[in-house]
Amino acid sequence: MKRIIASILFLAAAAAVSAQTVKVASPDGRQEAAVEVLSDGGKTEIVYHTWFDGRPVVLPSVLDLTIDNHIWEKALAKKADQVDRWFDNLAYESHETFSRDTVWAYPYGERSEIRDAYNGAVLHFVKKDASKYRLDIEIRAYDEGIALRYHLPMHPDAIYHRILAENTEFAFPEGTMAWYTQWAQAPYELLPLNNWPDECERPLTLKLADDLYAAVGEAAQIDFPRGKLKLSDSKANTIVTALNDNATDIVTPYALPWRVIMASDRLGGLLENNYIYLNLNEKSAIEDESWIRPGKVMRETTLTTENSLKCIDFCAAHNMDYILYDWKWYGPSFDFNSDAREVVAPIDMKKVVEYGKSKGIGVWVYVNQHAIQKQAEQIFPLYKEWGLAGVKFGFVQFTSQHWADWVHRMVRLAAENNLMVNIHDEYRPTGYSRTYPNLMTQEGIRGNEEFPSATHNTILPFTRMICGAGDYTVCYFDPRIKNTHAHQLTFPVMYYSPIQTLYWYDTPARIKEVPELEFFDNVPVVWDETKVVDDAIGEHVVIARRSGSEWFAGAITNDEGRRLSVPTGFLDPEKNYVLRVYTDDPSSESPTKVKCSRYIVKGGQVLTFDLQPKGGAAMHFIPAEKSDIKAYRKLKVKDIL
Repeated sequence: MKRIIASILFLAAAAAVSAQTVKVASPDGRQEAAVEVLSDGGKTEIVYHTWFDGRPVVLPSVLDLTIDNHIWEKALAKKADQVDRWFDNLAYESHETFSRDTVWAYPYGERSEIRDAYNGAVLHFVKKDASKYRLDIEIRAYDEGIALRYHLPMHPDAIYHRILAENTEFAFPEGTMAWYTQWAQAPYELLPLNNWPDECERPLTLKLADDLYAAVGEAAQIDFPRGKLKLSDSKANTIVTALNDNATDIVTPYALPWRVIMASDRLGGLLENNYIYLNLNEKSAIEDESWIRPGKVMRETTLTTENSLKCIDFCAAHNMDYILYDWKWYGPSFDFNSDAREVVAPIDMKKVVEYGKSKGIGVWVYVNQHAIQKQAEQIFPLYKEWGLAGVKFGFVQFTSQHWADWVHRMVRLAAENNLMVNIHDEYRPTGYSRTYPNLMTQEGIRGNEEFPSATHNTILPFTRMICGAGDYTVCYFDPRIKNTHAHQLTFPVMYYSPIQTLYWYDTPARIKEVPELEFFDNVPVVWDETKVVDDAIGEHVVIARRSGSEWFAGAITNDEGRRLSVPTGFLDPEKNYVLRVYTDDPSSESPTKVKCSRYIVKGGQVLTFDLQPKGGAAMHFIPAEKSDIKAYRKLKVKDIL
């Protein structure tokens, strides 16, 4: 009823002479969207709205682009806001509906099988002038959320466009709050939809009510300017897409990036359903993916052959997969004169690679954007010849159409040379790892190398991690860490990344062989299933992930200590499990103050933890054998971990 009243009020306010409405609903019926074409004389306005369980999520909001069709003598004399409104004389022609329901395998993700199911529609428009320019608007309703995009069809004269602005609006109910962050590696702040200091990074997580959450994001942004979000200058509680720059010389046919509106009655649902970003990208373009191998990586900090061999030995002993040479191994990284074909550090690269192969350990190298711009066509084939496993792109620019196109071309070039990729710094994923799964991970995250607060760590799973893998650069022995070591142990579970960087500032000489390192040794980097057990953003988080028959879980708290109950409903209720649990123990004689315990637990049992301020608990559940049940005592309800 609320939805019907809202539509009636909006149509009355618009005083439209005629209207055309196209509706879509997700396969489970919980996500709904409608696009309305409102015509008043010669002007056309296109609006959309979305609902979750019948409750408004996005209120009636405008769909609009500012386009200049390269009438240069006019365009050069005008500012973007003076260009004639391209949508004014659009005429609605027709629409078509369609559905999809398939399942595809993804061995590099947070779940090994992904369902791609939606109901969709495409609305067709044509300009009512002599140009006959065309526009399509596609909208899809997934169980995970709503996605929409603009498409410029092939023109008979092969016309090309200059997009000056995307004016897509997202109007939310009054009182909506947002977890605002100004740039990709900035801290978060909970703000109302007014008085923002600047544009906001995507995805943007919003609280509409105590039991209704949303996230606005961007998918398939491959050769188009990055789209941040800004507050509307004229409409309350309304966010507008803010392109970094113009999109120039777009030749039809051309599809703009998807705008994604996820909705859920729990924050954890946003993270569990984040595969919508992958589904909005094309299937893998790599025929033979056998060389793509997820794994754990240790940074080699001294840039010497001697320490490289020690790092390889450490990785082999601790079930890790790679070492990484970080910047300066080939010279000053910000100097275009540095030659990334030459090893200037005292490293015998051939010896290191061969020794690594003998131990099952691969080698990655960092290359700054300067050298990649200058030498990619030479260095990528060379690195394949050297036997390297991957390249970490450093300090990439990712704002304009030019740089978006460039970085994705580099990912494709790396794939041609059997090289995996990790992108740093301000790059945030939009699902391209489905099409080129050699793009293993990326930064775009305020990670552990910056030593963020425990509170920040409880926010990340429901903000940054919604859009995909994040290279958090996990630290452990560095004295600058602000959290307990049990808190630190949880990070490979808390923050998914198929290339998981551990011991960021550490060296083999600095690492102490404390018992809890077995958790890092055993934890996988890709998963068959992911469950959010507790999602009190900014306070505490519990996430559980399955690999085969084993489960790993992490619980963390913010700067405050708390007693936390953790239900294990993710386990098989008919089975017993050996629980290896790692908790903070200030009385421990261990230098890390971590207690390692073993118990027998029953699937579905509730665990209770007394978490220290900035603390956590790491858990590993293994199906129990009869001998295990005899060896370990059962965890009792009265036991506090």
